[in-house]
Amino acid sequence: MQILVLGATGRVGTQIVARALKEKHHVTVLVRQPEKCQVNDENLTIIQGNVLNQEDIKRAIYVADVVFSALNTDGTNTLSKSMPLIIEAMYEEGIKRIITVGTAGILQSRLFPSILRYQSSESRRKSTRAAEEHHRVYSLLQESTLDWTIVCPTYLPDGEHLGVYRVERDVLPEGGAEISVSDTAEFTYKQIKDDSYIRYRVGISY
Repeated sequence: MQILVLGATGRVGTQIVARALKEKHHVTVLVRQPEKCQVNDENLTIIQGNVLNQEDIKRAIYVADVVFSALNTDGTNTLSKSMPLIIEAMYEEGIKRIITVGTAGILQSRLFPSILRYQSSESRRKSTRAAEEHHRVYSLLQESTLDWTIVCPTYLPDGEHLGVYRVERDVLPEGGAEISVSDTAEFTYKQIKDDSYIRYRVGISY
């Protein structure tokens, strides 16, 4: 399979790349600083570029069967500004499947089901800026015709890989407090072989 990973040098993105290469898929990454990509593999193509540049996205997405986005917010609006460009490039190339890593803040609140967690007292974060960015991405994907899945982890320590966790469509598993980067990456990567969560947000926690 031809896989494009955006956000490939981040904590989750790095592990998605490693899992895909281990299974002998061809992986393309679009990164601003190629030297941050510490992987040397014959099935890895590194393209230097920026997700805010339409031409760079087109170069990277050209042969992809599936797109992973593990981009984070980093105090900017890169996340929401890049998604329309990614969606447009996917339409142009006829690519349907995109799997992104979001945040538990954009899941529905259990206490107030008509609003999202970050809009309710369920969220303990003082700042909602990152969740608002992810919310914009969620809205853009909802409006698209793509086969999207948004994996929504709660508190995300590095932690160890346990391989055992709970997932639930559109809400956070009850009482869920954390999930490791490794287990989040594992579940996110598995979505290339699973269509159970197409056009859903997925809450994931221990």
